[in-house]
Amino acid sequence: MLDPRPPVFSRSKLWIGSIILSLLAVYLLAQGLLARSADNLQLKELADKQSVRTVKVITPTLSPASPSMDLPGRIEAFSKAPLYARISGYLKTWKADIGTPVRAGQLLAEIDTPDVDQQILQAKAELAISQANAALSENTAKRWQSLQTTGFVSAQAVEEKMGDLRAKQAMVNASQANVNRLQAMKNFSRITAPFDGVVTARNTDIGALVNVGGAAGTELFVVSDVRRLRLYVQVPQNQVTAIRTGSQAKFTVPEKPGKVFTAKVQSMAQAIQASSGSMLVQLFADNQRGELLPGGFAQVSFDMPTQTEHLNIPPSALIFSKTGLQVATVNADNKVVIKPVLVAKDHGIRIELLSGLESTDRVIENPPDGVMQGDLVRVAVTENKK
Repeated sequence: MLDPRPPVFSRSKLWIGSIILSLLAVYLLAQGLLARSADNLQLKELADKQSVRTVKVITPTLSPASPSMDLPGRIEAFSKAPLYARISGYLKTWKADIGTPVRAGQLLAEIDTPDVDQQILQAKAELAISQANAALSENTAKRWQSLQTTGFVSAQAVEEKMGDLRAKQAMVNASQANVNRLQAMKNFSRITAPFDGVVTARNTDIGALVNVGGAAGTELFVVSDVRRLRLYVQVPQNQVTAIRTGSQAKFTVPEKPGKVFTAKVQSMAQAIQASSGSMLVQLFADNQRGELLPGGFAQVSFDMPTQTEHLNIPPSALIFSKTGLQVATVNADNKVVIKPVLVAKDHGIRIELLSGLESTDRVIENPPDGVMQGDLVRVAVTENKK
């Protein structure tokens, strides 16, 4: 016969069971925490890896320096005169349009000046009055001088009449000076060419209101002497010793492809511009045939006296910034070092440098946007020499 009472567990067995369950829970919790920590570490490593940009680096190649140094230049007219109005009025007529050759003193335009015309008439009338008063005063003074010899008038009275005569004569001189001033102003109503040249700008038309000018943009005409031209070039500081006054240079212009012109170094600024690190050099070029245009761009080539080796990099390695051309390099700690460079010549597929790099520098071949000094990068491949 079975015992209907439930089995009785001992206290020791219950205690052992609870300990086993607790240990199992602790083990499962530890395993979860370890797995989570491993996942976080893996995610952190992945994020760090993605935050460091990968770049490809090259080393500059050596090549003999070019026998010439090519630099951009700007062509300007030998003489350039903006002509402003010195008198107000309305433009009556103009005689020369843009591109018209003119001679010194040739009439370019006339200004109608009704106000000044009336002022001249008024000044001439005042001059006539002062002359009449001076003539009357002169006759009076002569009579009083003759009366003084007879004793009818005193010496004091004669001196007063002579003083009045001198005052009236001074008023005549002042009135005459005013007439001369207004007539000189009237002469400014004729705009004439200051020298032989070409009209390169006309900024007015018939009937336009003309005011006394002097500020930029208010000139009526611009006359330029284009028979000779000035050519301005900025020469890098480390190359200024190769340029001599009187030496010849060759240059080309975009509108005359394939044609080479010559210019002569006329003067040098003898000072380095702090903003660009270069010296301004002025050259003269003959333009009797009128083939060259003032204000245009030119590519100037100077012969170099020495042959030295220069470093070459691809054009993609250059960084254009407001401070000039720069190149991004990678140091031994895989950090970016930005270096300013000077270009000697652009060969299209390669850039020949004057200075800024060493032959052992690791140059980023195609620097990513926003690369900054000190950025940590990852080098994708070992350096290549091209």
